[in-house]
Amino acid sequence: MTAPAVRPSALLLLLLLLGPLAACATGPSLEDRGRVTAPPGDSRHLTVGSAGFTESDLLAQMYALLLDQAGYTTSLITVANRELYEPSLESGRIDVVPEYAATFADWLNARTHGADAPPAGSPDLAATMKALRALAAPRGLAVLGPGRAVDQNAFAVSRAYARAHGLKTLGDLGASGLKVRLAAGDECVRRPYCAPGLKKTYGIDVTGVDPKGVGTVPAKQAVASGRDQLVLTTTTDATLDAFGLVLLADDKHLQNADYVVPVVNRARAGGRAVTEVLGRLNAVLTTADLAALNQRVDGWRRLSSDVARAYLKEKGLLK
Repeated sequence: MTAPAVRPSALLLLLLLLGPLAACATGPSLEDRGRVTAPPGDSRHLTVGSAGFTESDLLAQMYALLLDQAGYTTSLITVANRELYEPSLESGRIDVVPEYAATFADWLNARTHGADAPPAGSPDLAATMKALRALAAPRGLAVLGPGRAVDQNAFAVSRAYARAHGLKTLGDLGASGLKVRLAAGDECVRRPYCAPGLKKTYGIDVTGVDPKGVGTVPAKQAVASGRDQLVLTTTTDATLDAFGLVLLADDKHLQNADYVVPVVNRARAGGRAVTEVLGRLNAVLTTADLAALNQRVDGWRRLSSDVARAYLKEKGLLK
């Protein structure tokens, strides 16, 4: 996931974080982490972190509202860079962040074993969670259970194209034998989840990659106009209807298991109470819900705090 620049309202807090982090930009050494062996804790004041893009902001707002209702005192901070917020999470300057299972597993794996290490994330959720927790534990982090919502790479076609060729899944597209031009980032030509994976897993005849970016307006317009036939986006993209596009189901599970997972500092927020509070949201929040919430912020220009509060009340999670 690519996050935009840090919002001005968060700059002061970010500057406060940067001073203490300067000496540990790569995180404290494993040998110095006394908190790793400490029992799960339950601080009454918790700092909830956000990565600064709409979806992360919404999740952080919902976490904070639920924790406030449960008797905690919370503060929110936006740090739009994993290289900054993950060490803050380890040190306890941030206590809770929303993350994505496979992406975070791969990030921690590269940080632990080097950039050339084989990926830790996979399409198998159980295997991904096992790998993620093994990587997180030595850093003093606890990964709570995944919810129902997943934000992973996805591919869309125009509604007219899907209707004309009877397409509902990527498997259908591969079986059709249709030649497609794919609107995506330029890295798509070599990434295993993108053009190579479409060819290997589904037999889709990708004739070329139109380098318009992942889920960008120009990429979607190219498919809506018929210049391209397929676009790389995400499962929580809230703008597809506006462009007349529909997702094709990943029926052979090419994409990794990027389920939403809360990650906490174990010594400060790893107790049963926090787990239970955030678990209530995990039990009801779906991928479709997350896409709709994104749309209310990005499309309808509503405040993420208002959208988060309204959703929790609608689901009976907030009084």
